[in-house]
Amino acid sequence: MRSKVFYAFLGIFLAGVLFGVVFSFLSPNSAENLFSNLRQFFGGVVENTDRFSLFTFIFLNNSRVAVICALGGVLFGIVPAGILFFNGFIVGVVIQYFNAQGESLAKILLAIIPHGVIEIPAFAVAGMGGVEWYLGIINGEGTVGERFLRGFKRAVRMLALALVMLLVAAFVEAYITPAVASGV
Repeated sequence: MRSKVFYAFLGIFLAGVLFGVVFSFLSPNSAENLFSNLRQFFGGVVENTDRFSLFTFIFLNNSRVAVICALGGVLFGIVPAGILFFNGFIVGVVIQYFNAQGESLAKILLAIIPHGVIEIPAFAVAGMGGVEWYLGIINGEGTVGERFLRGFKRAVRMLALALVMLLVAAFVEAYITPAVASGV
């Protein structure tokens, strides 16, 4: 069951990427407005910050999202699925936007993949914990309170794993990704 949920979440992320690319291709002005808003929202934090502060910002922001995924996973997996789709959509917009600006696809992917291969599965793991919590409540043995607590403990363990993964991903994004992406 775990692997099916995990791969479903990754598939939802990839569907979001595809939708983001198609959206940006079909409506470049809307994509540019969206990208401009994202840059304005995150720009000051990302562009004028030392690496450690960037690492801390990324980790704390992603940790907040992972907690939402884990807690929201108990709602039939809808919340983590939405978060993964939205993140995929933004990634797709960014890929198409920069590619349309003349940036090489290799450089764009090198700016996303090194940390993304850890970060996106971490969100899926956090969401999976919430889904297991939900399934434990409805399918588990014992009283509702026992099932709730047992499922919650599983969700917290999976969230802890996701947070460790996000710590590594934030380090890669702040320290390694810029070096790799600028090398192309």
